[in-house]
Amino acid sequence: MMTDLTVDYYESLGRGQLVVQECGDCGALIMYPRYRCTECFSSNLGWRQVEGGGILHSFTIMRLGAPSGYEADLPYAVGIVKLDEGPQLLGRLWPGEDGTWDDYVCDARVTFKSAPAADVASRPAPWFERAKS
Repeated sequence: MMTDLTVDYYESLGRGQLVVQECGDCGALIMYPRYRCTECFSSNLGWRQVEGGGILHSFTIMRLGAPSGYEADLPYAVGIVKLDEGPQLLGRLWPGEDGTWDDYVCDARVTFKSAPAADVASRPAPWFERAKS
């Protein structure tokens, strides 16, 4: 759901950029969008673009029981990614060349993948793919 707090985040995804909040007082990087810094409680927050590389901590492939409105997307995969810059977030996983997620394993390197703006508008989430070795 887009709110005044998240509009910049989702608009950045639509432009193919991954951003996190950065505290102007202590420098902490924060994900998910908040009104106050999780480290020093300052409200002096801005946005910083990140590279989007990281480690896939955990993931699941949804084959049944998708949330309302996502049934047509089945199957799809979501995972928790710990970004190299520090924050971790939930994102969608791009299928491999064979259309499956068989190449994904926990602790694998992943990179942010820019999804088409129309996909971001209808399914606002960051996308990640297996990093090329």
